[in-house]
Formats: sequence, C-alpha cells, structure tokens
Amino acid sequence: MSGRNGTILVLPGGGYQLHAPHEAEPVAAWLEGLGWHARVVRYPVGVAHPAPLDAVRAAIAAEKATGEGPVGVIGFSAGGHLAGHAALAPDSAPDERADFAILAYPVVSMVSDPHPRSRAVLLGEDVGDEDATAVSLESLVRPDSPPVFVWHTTGDPVVPASHSLLLARALADAGVAHELHLFPGEVHGVGLAEDDPAAGWTAHAARWLEERAAPLLPERAQGVSVPDWSV
Repeated sequence: MSGRNGTILVLPGGGYQLHAPHEAEPVAAWLEGLGWHARVVRYPVGVAHPAPLDAVRAAIAAEKATGEGPVGVIGFSAGGHLAGHAALAPDSAPDERADFAILAYPVVSMVSDPHPRSRAVLLGEDVGDEDATAVSLESLVRPDSPPVFVWHTTGDPVVPASHSLLLARALADAGVAHELHLFPGEVHGVGLAEDDPAAGWTAHAARWLEERAAPLLPERAQGVSVPDWSV
C-alpha cells in the first residue's frame, strides 16, 4: 500500500558488495515520517551489470502496477549510482523507470575519477571506456529525464564531489529539473548525517519532495504550478 504521497524505494550503498545498514531501514523510517511509503530494496551485490539495475526496475514496475502514485528512488554512494541509473537509463520501459531520484554522495561516473571498487564489481577489471561510459550517469541524461535531487560533501575522500558536479552539469545542460547541495566536511557514507555538518540535507530533501515529487500524484497534478528548483 502506498503512502499519501506515493512510494520511494531505498537503495543503500556499499560499493556494490554489501548493503550499508544505516542507509537502509533508518532512511525508510524517515521517509515514512514524511508521508511516503518506503521500502528497502536489497538489490543483488557482487554481481555484474545489469543484474542490480534489473532488480530495481522490477521493484519499480511492481510498485507502479498498484497505480497508487509516483515511484521514486533514493540511493547512497553505489546505491546512488543505481538509483540514478534507474531514473536515467534510456532503455527502461516506462513502468520500470523511476519518476524522481534523490542521490546522496553518489557514484556517478565510471570513467572520470571512478570509484574503483564499484567499477570493478559492476563492470570487471578490464572494462573499456565505451562500456564504462554506457553506465556513467552523466552520459545518460536526456531532456525528458525525471527530476533529481543530489547532495555531497566537498571533501568526500571516497567518492569525490566532482561526481555530483558532473551530474549537475549534465542535468543543467539538458534542462532537467534538479537541485544540488554541497556541504562542508571530509566524510562519506554518513546516511541521514545526524550530528554532522551535512545534517541539513534531510530538510532540503523533504522540502524538495513536497514541491517537486508530491505534485506528481494524479489528484495533485492537475493545475499545480511547480516551482523551478533547477540549479
């Protein structure tokens, strides 16, 4: 059953090798508190592309089959890459595609300063640039891509903030509605970031969900003027 605002699928990070617990159920509980139905998707790990993406596509399609509202995704680190992939992949069927995405310190590019572990698990050690580009989020953005909210810390030592900047530039160039937040700190994998300088991301995301995602509900879509929060 969907919440009053629809459904958000939670994709925890872990370098495509595991699911970080603090980026799973605690995040779903936070979203439930905002009025969204949320559930954690434990996509397959330690396996090559497209298995993780196919699992999330299936989960999106199952939620959309209920017809009870938009279906978004939220992902962290490697889960952020997967969430972005679920929103941006050009070969997804309409019922497999996320309606919006929230990406937290995401892995974006598999070509430009890639996260080595995520790239190796997803694509193998000897992948060429053409195949790596095919799963790099910045190369998948199209003018009809869904809205995206992305945040990062400026000194992230694991996945550089340049990943989020690269994605934001691609979204801006394509005219896609999006919002980017950069927070001070040299941290990665902070989840909800309680007691951290990046803690403000949840308030920004909650407001963005209300202004950008909730109006996608059928009963709220007619006649709604949505502010342009593009960067």
